[in-house]
Amino acid sequence: MNLSTIIAGTWRLPEWGRSAGEVADWIRRALDLGVDTFDLADIYGGYTVEEAFGDALRLEPGLASRIKLVTKCDIRLVNERRPENTAHIYDTSAAHIERSVDASLAALGVEHVDLLLLHRQDPLLDPDEVAGAFASLRESGKVGAFGLSNATPSHLAMLQSRLDDPLVTNQVEASLLHVAPFLDGTFDQAIERRFRPMAWSPLAGGRLFASGDSSVERVRAAVDEIAAARSTTADVVALAFLLRHPSRMHPVIGTGRIERIEAAVRATELELTREEWFDLWRAATGAPLP
Repeated sequence: MNLSTIIAGTWRLPEWGRSAGEVADWIRRALDLGVDTFDLADIYGGYTVEEAFGDALRLEPGLASRIKLVTKCDIRLVNERRPENTAHIYDTSAAHIERSVDASLAALGVEHVDLLLLHRQDPLLDPDEVAGAFASLRESGKVGAFGLSNATPSHLAMLQSRLDDPLVTNQVEASLLHVAPFLDGTFDQAIERRFRPMAWSPLAGGRLFASGDSSVERVRAAVDEIAAARSTTADVVALAFLLRHPSRMHPVIGTGRIERIEAAVRATELELTREEWFDLWRAATGAPLP
């Protein structure tokens, strides 16, 4: 997938309080920075974010051809916009996947999305049924490629065993305050299978800069030291830590503030030394190297 290294996330879009024109301006400014990939999900904002994003695209139709769209499905929330949902469940049935994609396309006002992710790991997932749904969506031109979100390596391998085409990503939580994917095989699998994972909440939802917890302060001290030495900012260093990993992951930056996206782009230009990276690793794990 030819996605921009930094991906703009839209989970908090309703909190930004922006008009369709202002969202379109945010998209244009992200494009000017080289960020052309936008991450959505059907459930974001109580099933409102895709429509709000689509309103911006409808207001300025030329934008749709310049961007790449990632969306997700399989979580069913009890919500007035989905009266058929009577319980909070995961649903990877072919019928639900195909209905979800149709709903997403209608909300966004586009004919296809570049990448569809299954949002959460469904214990009832039938890989043969999902493979059929994926094949149908690809053949119809509605979806370009497929991946998973929040999946264990074994779950991804199980689904991949039934697919003719490779899954192209696994979007997982990863940051200096959440290093589990470095240790549990998630990023190892990405390298093995030659796909680039995505990291959501790469700045730990802001906790890296706001919490008074001692473990957070330990990490922040290490980040600040490198930031001062490199004449940059803490958020740039925290993102550079992820970008230094050989899986070549895509941080998903969920912000409406264009200066935060600018900082994320600067992080792609900062290559930490091994010494700097392991200083951050020791701070993140709270333990010396064996």
